[in-house]
Amino acid sequence: MIEFEYHKMRSAQLIREAEQERLARVVARTQRAARHEDPAAESHTGRPRRHRIPRTA
Repeated sequence: MIEFEYHKMRSAQLIREAEQERLARVVARTQRAARHEDPAAESHTGRPRRHRIPRTA
């Protein structure tokens, strides 16, 4: 009987973990979509990136 209780507890835990992972994927997908809609949200500053000159040998 105790094995059945362990099985039920483990099953419930796996279901909770799967739901948390699913929600994390939804949040990541939503944030990614928001960044693609607003290109200014990606940059931390308003200035463009500097292209550095490669170092000579």
